[in-house]
Amino acid sequence: MLTTRYVPGTPNWLDLGTPDVDAAVAFYSAVFGWSFASAGPEAGGYGFFQLDGKTVGAVGPLTEEGASPAWTAYFHTPDADATTKAVEQAGGAVRVPPMDVFTAGRLAGYTDPTGADFAVWQPGDVQGLERVMEPNTLCWTELYTTDVAMAKGFYRSVFSWSFRDMPMGGDRFYSIVSSPGGGEGEDTGQGGVLQLAEENLAAGSASEWHPYFGVTDCDATYAAALDHGATVLIPPTTAPGVGRLAMVTDPAGAPFALIKGDPEMT
Repeated sequence: MLTTRYVPGTPNWLDLGTPDVDAAVAFYSAVFGWSFASAGPEAGGYGFFQLDGKTVGAVGPLTEEGASPAWTAYFHTPDADATTKAVEQAGGAVRVPPMDVFTAGRLAGYTDPTGADFAVWQPGDVQGLERVMEPNTLCWTELYTTDVAMAKGFYRSVFSWSFRDMPMGGDRFYSIVSSPGGGEGEDTGQGGVLQLAEENLAAGSASEWHPYFGVTDCDATYAAALDHGATVLIPPTTAPGVGRLAMVTDPAGAPFALIKGDPEMT
């Protein structure tokens, strides 16, 4: 499970790149009850999604040429420069070289060898998200990939992740991700990796990381998202032993998922 006790390799930040920050704030405020706090005039429109005054994510305008609206998952690193070298050695690409964000911390952005974008956050004054694993906050990260073996080898090399494969029927598996130092026992999972199905590959689906936000009522939150302009990817579905989940894209096209866990989160 996710916590705010961040150790290397665990998700510690999440932000949304979008063409219209005001429209994104309006949408996510309506769906999750989030508010927006600007990071200041020097931040180029970047700011923080907050719930009851605590940061649960961030949002800013698209800055990379050709970038599409998307949520970016960041993983904790004690040394962004060393992680950048590890990414390059493992066959990934550097999209954003390591850079300081004032005194908040240091970030870098990458693309894994299968084409999925992700980033790292080296904490300074800002350790990471202030609330996770609560209703309307991040509770899971998930990679849909065109090559699960290549992806697992890459992230194992970069973050020393371990993977626990869960059968899904047929020859498909869902791989639960854990980081060293992330805890002991069955409840150490922080995310998952899933091979894209053949029909998705044939339709041109690309590798992507998706955030899952915990909710108290998947169907009601899904309906609210559609009412405010979201598009359906996966309608509400019950996964035995996991919970009820759905996936949509926001009005600008950024995908994200909803889940009411089984058992329910506290």
